[in-house]
Amino acid sequence: MDKVRRILVCVCKERASPQRALFVQSITGHFIDGGDDEVEVNSLHLSAAAIPLDVQQRGVDVGVAVLLQTANQRVLLTRRAKELRIFPNVWVPPGGHVEPDETLLDAGLRELKEETGLKLEPEEVCPKILGLWESVYPPMLSRGLPQRHHIVVYMLLHSSLSHLQLQSSLSPSPAEVSACVWADGGLVRAVVSAVDGEDREVGVDDLPDTVSVSQVSADGGLTDSSLPLAVFVSRAPASGPDVERVSTGTKFALELWLKSLETPDP
Repeated sequence: MDKVRRILVCVCKERASPQRALFVQSITGHFIDGGDDEVEVNSLHLSAAAIPLDVQQRGVDVGVAVLLQTANQRVLLTRRAKELRIFPNVWVPPGGHVEPDETLLDAGLRELKEETGLKLEPEEVCPKILGLWESVYPPMLSRGLPQRHHIVVYMLLHSSLSHLQLQSSLSPSPAEVSACVWADGGLVRAVVSAVDGEDREVGVDDLPDTVSVSQVSADGGLTDSSLPLAVFVSRAPASGPDVERVSTGTKFALELWLKSLETPDP
């Protein structure tokens, strides 16, 4: 059993009492009439018989991921440290587990500070829920049976500061973050055009071949660097080891962010 207390997903149908969701249960499918009750991974349905009992008993964790939008319409992405057990070396927004007695906003702001050093106050950020993403790890059955199942709430936070102003306050935790990038709309559109599982052409017209990033040293220092654009438009491989890329869930959230720019709140 875990030593820390976790927030788990509970579901109910009609007027039944809420029940803790099963590890193999599809949470997003729960909202669809006739939706499937089992998690689908790599086009295969998982059954309880295939999952070890200790993993089944974990349930479904709740996480939050923060898309921090700057005044000049950039969003912060971080590359997860390669030593992390879940999705190492993959680009995601700051985020993590929701802890007991926290609101989603509390958790998002806490994770933002822990991972990047950016301390924002709730009244400063105008929070908005973008969407829910169902995540399992490993994400491919070819890499082993899933050990973790999360519902991730993607939350958009607005800052009144530019990315250059926020950059001066960045102090990432090297245990969790190995690089940061302030992605503008052009880069984000290229990222979301690289749909995982599809072969259609990626929209990289007029973009430079490299992307400016901040590398995080072992002591937490930042160094200006660059990475090939190809890293950010890489797709999740269908088999074999993973590659440095933007996570599939992050692409989902970034596409919603682009739509929010087209239809701003009144």
